Amino acid sequence: MDRQQDAVLRTIEDRDVRFVRLWFTDVVGTLKSVALAPAEVESAFTEGLGFDGSSIDGYTRISESDMLLQPDPATFTILPWRGEQGQTSRMFCDLLTPDGAPAPADPRHALRRVLEKASDMGFSCYTHPEIEFYLLKSSELGPDGQPQPVDTAGYFDHVPGGEAQDFRRDAVTMLEEMGISVEFSHHENGPGQNEIDLRAADALTTADNIMTFRTVVKEVAAQQGSYATFMPKPFALHPGSGMHTHFSLFEGDANAFYDPADEFRLSKTGRSFIAGLLRHSEEISAVTHQFVNSYKRLWGGGEAPSYVSWGHNNRSALVRVPLYKPDKAGSARIEYRGIDASANPYLTYALLLAAGLKGIEEGYELPEPASDDVSALSPHERRVLGHTPLPGTLHDALRLAEDSEFVASVLGEHVFDAFLRHKRQEWDDYRVEVTPYELRRYLSAL
Repeated sequence: MDRQQDAVLRTIEDRDVRFVRLWFTDVVGTLKSVALAPAEVESAFTEGLGFDGSSIDGYTRISESDMLLQPDPATFTILPWRGEQGQTSRMFCDLLTPDGAPAPADPRHALRRVLEKASDMGFSCYTHPEIEFYLLKSSELGPDGQPQPVDTAGYFDHVPGGEAQDFRRDAVTMLEEMGISVEFSHHENGPGQNEIDLRAADALTTADNIMTFRTVVKEVAAQQGSYATFMPKPFALHPGSGMHTHFSLFEGDANAFYDPADEFRLSKTGRSFIAGLLRHSEEISAVTHQFVNSYKRLWGGGEAPSYVSWGHNNRSALVRVPLYKPDKAGSARIEYRGIDASANPYLTYALLLAAGLKGIEEGYELPEPASDDVSALSPHERRVLGHTPLPGTLHDALRLAEDSEFVASVLGEHVFDAFLRHKRQEWDDYRVEVTPYELRRYLSAL
């Protein structure tokens, strides 16, 4: 047993931890959990905890159902909202087959594989997400058939005594108690819409932190009698919720994206990384925008990027190069703006990092940057400039993903097939649904 595992066992005893929750996700990023008695943690470290994988969507067939949860001691933390009957803690888990090999169904392992490749190329990968969500009065619709936000405030509004302000304070405090550092928080454009930005961390830690973040946000909302949703587009007339993420690669202590001689301080490595993101952005959209509702955000206006483009400080572009501190080498990074707040962070980051690394590996050339608002250009202007549209529906995105050798190779055959199967079913369910829009438009007219 290693030192991290020993430290976890000592903490469990010293803090009188009564329950240890083992966390993991399915292929679409739904958090799963099983509570373990403290006396069983040591054997879970050494032998894993067996469970029926066939009961988790996308994991295994019934004939191959036995799987193991292997707790990652580096992710151990106390849950600050579960202390009434004794302390509760959690650890994220890797999934193993009975012979101890990484399970091909594990989204966390898909990201690990990409990070191992990056390491082989000499890179460490860091990510910094900006996570948006809506705070509502409840999960129930109001009399007008719409969600009911807790306020009518807007971007950066300061509302003394406001519910959202108190909520952000409590959520940030709880995140910090769990060791998740927050850069800042504020009210976003939509009524009841908020954003909390996490500090940069290695990509695997960030993905774990995002799963924890969503749980904390929902817990704090429940404690305060409200409801938080990461639905991409809950309101037709207000902005959707995204998860813009900043990426940077380091070679040792040196930022691989920084070049002081370049006009925008962007190195050749950084340019090739962006080129990789752009080239593969359409085929990975089924993962970065994995729900039917995601495409309402993507094509519903606001700052959601709908076309493949990049630019310096251009917030209409899919990839943006921020210029906050242009002469500070450590701050050089790129921002990918095409991720939903509800995306599976493990699969999303695996594909985006793999796309960028492929661009570096194969020397992709970066096209000219977009200097104008891409969405305001005419279709002809966008065609001339090479700004192709992202998929318009989940169906379109799935067709691109199905034909993509790149997506299949990054996710692995098992996750690839399970994800596509799950999403095809979602599309099939949606396309036969009779919506309120259809009833309003056609029932009395036809």
